[in-house]
Amino acid sequence: MTTELEKFSLIFPDEETQRKHYSEANRPNIDMFVLDELGLLDVFNLKNSNLDEYFTSDKRVILHRMDVFGDMLEFPEISVTLTKLIPILTDIMELRRLEADTGETESYLESITEIELYISSIATLNAGLSPIKDKVKSASLRTLATRISELADSDYYKELNVKLSELTNRVRDIRSVTIGVNLDAQLRPASAGVLSINPEPFRSGDVIDKILRLNFKDDEYTCIANLVPFSKKQSENQKTALALAFNSAINDVYKQSLRSWKKIVQSYVLENTDFLLNLMPEIEFLVRGTALLRTLTEKGLYLCRPEIPEDGSRAFVAKELYNPCVALKVDYDIVANDVEMDKDNAMIYVLTGPNRGGKSVITCAIGLSQAMMQLGMFVPAESATISIADGIFTHFPTGADDTIDKGRLGEECARLRDIFEEVSADSLVLLDESLSSTGSFEASYIAAEVLAGFSRVGCRCLFSTHLHELAAEIDNINARTAPDGGAVIDTLVAGIEDGRRSFKIFRQKPDGKSYARDIADKYGLSYENIVSRMQK
Repeated sequence: MTTELEKFSLIFPDEETQRKHYSEANRPNIDMFVLDELGLLDVFNLKNSNLDEYFTSDKRVILHRMDVFGDMLEFPEISVTLTKLIPILTDIMELRRLEADTGETESYLESITEIELYISSIATLNAGLSPIKDKVKSASLRTLATRISELADSDYYKELNVKLSELTNRVRDIRSVTIGVNLDAQLRPASAGVLSINPEPFRSGDVIDKILRLNFKDDEYTCIANLVPFSKKQSENQKTALALAFNSAINDVYKQSLRSWKKIVQSYVLENTDFLLNLMPEIEFLVRGTALLRTLTEKGLYLCRPEIPEDGSRAFVAKELYNPCVALKVDYDIVANDVEMDKDNAMIYVLTGPNRGGKSVITCAIGLSQAMMQLGMFVPAESATISIADGIFTHFPTGADDTIDKGRLGEECARLRDIFEEVSADSLVLLDESLSSTGSFEASYIAAEVLAGFSRVGCRCLFSTHLHELAAEIDNINARTAPDGGAVIDTLVAGIEDGRRSFKIFRQKPDGKSYARDIADKYGLSYENIVSRMQK
């Protein structure tokens, strides 16, 4: 049993995919900085590990995890069960951390506690998973439920329960210890030993009461003087000496039980507890990931299981895509958009439109969907076909004001150069208001060079920008890179309707003047409106 479960994983289909993952193979370049820029860490963060440890470029792993998340969404009791398990396993880990610093008696009692926690963990898992073990579709959840059921039904587990009950009753029946002390000629303690371990506590009394009491029945636990709290008025050395004497006495009494108990713990419980402890990070990942997906569905939002192209073609095609981080923050209906990055449309888009028109929202939505897919999760769209990326690279505003700043321009250019050091045709690149730290002429020139570079790489890319002049250069950039097999670049526009931002994204040529005209009309700043107000 233990051998089977030693390498067991909930998020990898087999030992080989797990080994490759942790040897850094099949790990895409998606780091915590990118996740922070996309906003994913605001809604999906982990306490016991970093989220970027779970990204994979292995299709088998992605499909395996989608099965697991699908089951967890369909059967809420799985998340409930695993959530109950987490504090039990946390207690076991803390207990083990403390064991190295404890004495024999405490180690004995901690062994009992650890087995209690182990039995509790198996009972918790069995109660939650056993009723659905034949209903779940994912292989790992089905295996876990089956193995836990076998453990709970095994004779060894049942015997462990019985033995635990016997030993805990013995320990918990201890209420006092009777100690005999020999004195020397000067009435100083010379030696001491335990006379008995008692099921009753001692009570305070005084010598007069003891002498005058006529009925001595059940009087062996009444002292001839008041009880003194342990360690009161004792030096540290005296406290240590007394504790050591007590521990030694308890060990003598329970020596045989302790030996047999340790053997049980080491041969069975510790190994099976290790298997559960190894699953702790995976359990947290699955529980928190499912909580995010469930929160979205409870808000009435849809999710889909994305398709991964069989022919290995590069694509990001999504229908009715929305940004899940924004959707969780607002109370109104979220605006969704279609995105088509593939060989039949265009691999690279320049997105222009008014400020606060939804450009950043859709840019992050694409990155979030790619990231969620490569965690093995469902994505926020009605349907999607997304190819696996070897990395997600972002170039977002640093937070400084959009002023002409040569120092910040240099920093922006350096960050863009660093992306070209790592990007490949399989990468996803997201640029949001890049080069906003310089004037439009310089920015448009540099941006055109950057776009030509990404076209030559052939990666999927969205460049969200305020540079309407850049969109006018797209035909020239395509003509420049086409002879070298460059990927096609096209334009998208964040729409305005009747002077209001619609947050809808359209595939068309931008008209910067129309945005300005709509905004001027909205605020009464067109020439006609100004003249009209002057004549009143």
